[in-house]
Amino acid sequence: MLTVSEILHKLKAEGYTVDFNLQDNCLICHGNSLELHPDEFAVDAVYRFEGASDPDDEAVVYAISSSKHQVKGTLVNAYGIYSDNLTADLVKALKEPAGSEAKEPASVPHFANERVLDAPILTMDLAALINQIKQEQAWASTDRTSHTMYKNDGMRMMLMGLHAGAELKKHTAPGIISVQVLEGNIEFSTENETVHLSKDQLLTLQAGVPHRVVALEESFFLLTMALTTAGKS
Repeated sequence: MLTVSEILHKLKAEGYTVDFNLQDNCLICHGNSLELHPDEFAVDAVYRFEGASDPDDEAVVYAISSSKHQVKGTLVNAYGIYSDNLTADLVKALKEPAGSEAKEPASVPHFANERVLDAPILTMDLAALINQIKQEQAWASTDRTSHTMYKNDGMRMMLMGLHAGAELKKHTAPGIISVQVLEGNIEFSTENETVHLSKDQLLTLQAGVPHRVVALEESFFLLTMALTTAGKS
């Protein structure tokens, strides 16, 4: 089982039917407004999907159960720089149990070890990278991919690819982001607004605003995030 969707299908068949999302201090289920606080649930299993080009590019699927509320469900934590700012109690509650499983993509793109992620000047051929990703087994066997293009204390840039129907579930980013669509068509939603972005369109979003992304067709976009560097003006 190499893909996030396969793991979710497996867990659903085992009774993990609720779709959980992260809040700062609890898990929530939008379907019935249920909130699970750190002392009200257990992590039964964790499936970690390491990114093909950088350890920061990852997805984590949690199998969650709560005897208090008699529910079982799944939580998918977002890729890399999409990870949420959580309280210490919630981080502790989401600690991986012994025996949890880790899954990696079927193959690593050939360019993964050839790129420098921080330098005084960098050039990137995004079209060539997208074409190469499409030839890789990892792209054929998963519903998404992510590759860090640039990373330092002040900014990160990530090339994201989503097959049609793939979703980045509701999450927040710790810095201002921009999303520039390179191929395809995506739906970008906040709590108050939904916009459709197609090739050559771009949006910006302030830090800390909850949002989700759904690919309406096979899509690639460049995500850029400005990070606040502690101790620097």
